[in-house]
Amino acid sequence: MLLLGVNIDHVATLRQARYRENPGERRAEPDPVAAALLCEDAGCHGITAHLREDRRHIVDADVRRLRERIRTRLNFEMANTPEIVAFALDLKPAFVCLVPERREEVTTEGGLDVVGGARSLADSCARFRDAGIAVSLFVAPDAAQIEASREVGAQYIELHTGRYAEVFGEPALRDAELDRLAAAARQAHSLGLRVNAGHGLTVDNVPALSAVPHLEELNIGHTLVSRAVFVGLRAAVREMLEAMASYPEAAREGPGPALHSR
Repeated sequence: MLLLGVNIDHVATLRQARYRENPGERRAEPDPVAAALLCEDAGCHGITAHLREDRRHIVDADVRRLRERIRTRLNFEMANTPEIVAFALDLKPAFVCLVPERREEVTTEGGLDVVGGARSLADSCARFRDAGIAVSLFVAPDAAQIEASREVGAQYIELHTGRYAEVFGEPALRDAELDRLAAAARQAHSLGLRVNAGHGLTVDNVPALSAVPHLEELNIGHTLVSRAVFVGLRAAVREMLEAMASYPEAAREGPGPALHSR
């Protein structure tokens, strides 16, 4: 079964539009923790949240409450910076996913440069491994970055599907991106890495990912929050799970479901 991790960052984005100066106020809404619990009730397999350095949406208190209250597991997206690494080691989520982070971007727009940041990433991976926290690196479907991901000690990669999502309406470009993603997934699997994917995924473009082997989990956020405006969050999550159900079990060929410890 292909697993769904729901990214609830944009629930916090909506809250911050009015309550940025005091997100902990009693009246502050919507609550990303309440949203996470609704997503779990709808059948998702985990919750993803990105604590950015500028705290533009998710804030520290949100992550700590998520860690305490969700029933599945927390995938903590983060930049590889001393402050956030220290926070994550104290938090002890089930997973961390290291991502690139630029203040001027609206959302994470590219994959991590594992090759260029190998020394620092290897140190962080070792610290997380010693703390019993699984590490994923958010990377483009690029052979050098995937090889470097294994070398620095990650257990997972998360393939950046943004380009695939951008060209989905153009069949030739879409098929080329699917080929890139499939090749990257096969390479990662051959190196002993487990493979997740995310960015720009929707109910329309998820089914075609059946062409990409070894996928274990998709991390999806913006489209679910957007769809929830019209049908509600539970229904949006259930729609996505239905779209993902076509992923063939034979294509997974992985070592088993992702860790579900808290």
